[in-house]
Amino acid sequence: MNLDSRVETEARVGTAPDALALLIRFRVLVRTAQRHSQWVERQSGVTGAQLWALQELADDPGLRVGELAKRMALHQSTASNMVDKLATLGLLRRERGSVDQRVVRLYPTPEGLALLARAPSPARGVLLEALRAMDPASSSQLEFALDALLDSIRGMDSGFGMQPMPFMEGVG
Repeated sequence: MNLDSRVETEARVGTAPDALALLIRFRVLVRTAQRHSQWVERQSGVTGAQLWALQELADDPGLRVGELAKRMALHQSTASNMVDKLATLGLLRRERGSVDQRVVRLYPTPEGLALLARAPSPARGVLLEALRAMDPASSSQLEFALDALLDSIRGMDSGFGMQPMPFMEGVG
């Protein structure tokens, strides 16, 4: 029985999946995101997170590092390291404000935009795009269930949510 038919069967008979079945689903999600990120890097030469950052800057040029970090749910220092790498690669440029020299805005370079145009999709990654495509009721149910799961392991560092997945570590 495949995963989809098992879920349908469990829903019909009202039984909850066991913990191992849920763990398998998490592994499928993480491995799918991992494979997509590795594929993106092989095809484009930048990590999945770097490509996502370029997409954010292409959609809204002139973001500050802190704004980019918020859009990607990253610590500002992680986003700053990623911006440094993208600037070194010539894929984005920094521009200081004329009034306040402390304000640095980020813009994709023509090379960055060209890379984005030829890179695999979705630029923001398969997991985020799949979550965005979910209907609101399912998304709310998932959020509720994940919050309950996180509450049960609350002794862990809550800052983990602002760190990239291990296979995206090359963001900096």
